[in-house]
Amino acid sequence: MKRKDGFKGERSIVLPQAVIRLIEDDPVASSIFITDIGYYPKARYHYRKREPPIREYVFIYCVDGKGWYVVGGRRYAVKQGQYFILPAEVVHEYGADEDDPWSIYWIHFRGTLARFYAGGCLTPADIKPGINSRINARISLFEEIFNTLNTSYAIENIRYAMATFQHYLASLRYIQQYRGAAVTPDSSDLVGMAIHFLEENVERRLTINEICGFVGLSPSRLSTIFKERTGYSPLNYFLLLKMKRACAFLDDTEMKITQISAKLGFDDQFYFSRLFSRMMGMSPRSYRHRSKT
Repeated sequence: MKRKDGFKGERSIVLPQAVIRLIEDDPVASSIFITDIGYYPKARYHYRKREPPIREYVFIYCVDGKGWYVVGGRRYAVKQGQYFILPAEVVHEYGADEDDPWSIYWIHFRGTLARFYAGGCLTPADIKPGINSRINARISLFEEIFNTLNTSYAIENIRYAMATFQHYLASLRYIQQYRGAAVTPDSSDLVGMAIHFLEENVERRLTINEICGFVGLSPSRLSTIFKERTGYSPLNYFLLLKMKRACAFLDDTEMKITQISAKLGFDDQFYFSRLFSRMMGMSPRSYRHRSKT
């Protein structure tokens, strides 16, 4: 089980049984549908064992930290940038790493198409940033699903959320096609590649060495050409991207400031608020109030 007091910055939705019965009778939404959905940042002591098993498939996408799971007597290790899907009607258990707890997006789902999307996903699959990766876009799809369900359980909202969920799963199962459909940075544009890497990891904490490792430059060389092009150091530009994303969450969602802070990789909400105030000229609360008047 997760901690009784939850995880700082967590978000979750459990669809009521009345809504699930409505979905099961709907010819559109019933093909593949969500019953539970959420996000747990830095989920220390997170643990779940299901015996007897549940009817739903369990999707977990680890965006930071580490974890593990056990199915059929076999233990699997999970690291940052991997996802897996646990089969329905099968006993399983999983949990966060004790020293480096995972941050995860998770979804419970079922439906007539569920087994086709879940098949072959028991072993952890990699989703690594690359020149043509679309991690940021996929996370936006998750947010769209979550926000749609959080807004209303009207049938049109349900149908849209479940159709978007099928697209979300397809972006993983057909990852090359998903990546190939996007315009990608020029591989000779090293600053553009670095910016793409920052955007793909905006919810994580990065070091200059990780950025340099992606583009193949030394820290001093990357810093020089990056500042010439943007006016900022790579890490300061990364903070600007985080503040831009924070503004979008404040404008477009009902997420609490604690949730926004955790989602953007800040362990300390007060540090996040001070940084936001310094960079935006007002506190997150003031910004949210101003943006809605």
